[in-house]
Amino acid sequence: MVLLLLVVIFAFSACSKQLAEKSQETPKTQVTLTVSAAASLKDAMNEIKDIYAKEVPDVNVTYNFASSGSLQQQIENGADVDVFISAANKQMDALETKGLLENGTKKTLLGNSLVLIIPKDSSLVSSFEDLTKDTVKKIGLGEFRTVPAGQYAEDLFTNMKILDKITAKAVYGKSVKEVLTWVETGNVDAGVVYLTDAKVSQKVKQVAVAPEESHKPIVYPASVIKSSKHMAEAKAFMDFLSGAKAKSVFEKYGFTFLANAQAKPAA
Repeated sequence: MVLLLLVVIFAFSACSKQLAEKSQETPKTQVTLTVSAAASLKDAMNEIKDIYAKEVPDVNVTYNFASSGSLQQQIENGADVDVFISAANKQMDALETKGLLENGTKKTLLGNSLVLIIPKDSSLVSSFEDLTKDTVKKIGLGEFRTVPAGQYAEDLFTNMKILDKITAKAVYGKSVKEVLTWVETGNVDAGVVYLTDAKVSQKVKQVAVAPEESHKPIVYPASVIKSSKHMAEAKAFMDFLSGAKAKSVFEKYGFTFLANAQAKPAA
């Protein structure tokens, strides 16, 4: 009986010790990765986030969507950003010149097209040339200085030699998504956005595509930011964006997939 009691006491003590040790174990901390991305990427990136969360549950991806110029300025001012995806080389090149990108991580990820859209029930214009008609009162454009879609539109209308006539009617948005909203609500007669924006909206119709030679190539470069506190996780997410699963999502939304690197398997 005494021996049995000692065995029970010993077993209880061992279990208690194991439980105590287990309770003292530090739970694995989830890493939060901040990705600043051009506003035109919002729909595709949100879908990619859901896929990535299932594959890499220890990493919580959070997004900051805005115009590429605004995001560039935030990074230059010290914003806590791990990965930046721009809608033009201009903003990425500026950060690279200032030494703010992690060496060897910059890549051209995507391509896009510039299109003219009007409200779904409108028939006011059918070409970029029609924007000069007196019946067109307001044209939605991205800001020329900070919004790449606006900069591409400026190239287009300059090459068409109608820039002055267009700017006289222009209403400038802080992002391409804002321009899309204006067209959807009828606050402007027409707008210049990306093909991917026109593709996801049921309230607008695309009436013209800008010739590729009429503006600078529309590309989306991506890079890890040198000040990232989660370098390994940021590089892994970049690899994922270059892989087959992300490619499928991007192409569904109308982007041209340009990255050729393959995603590394999750650890």
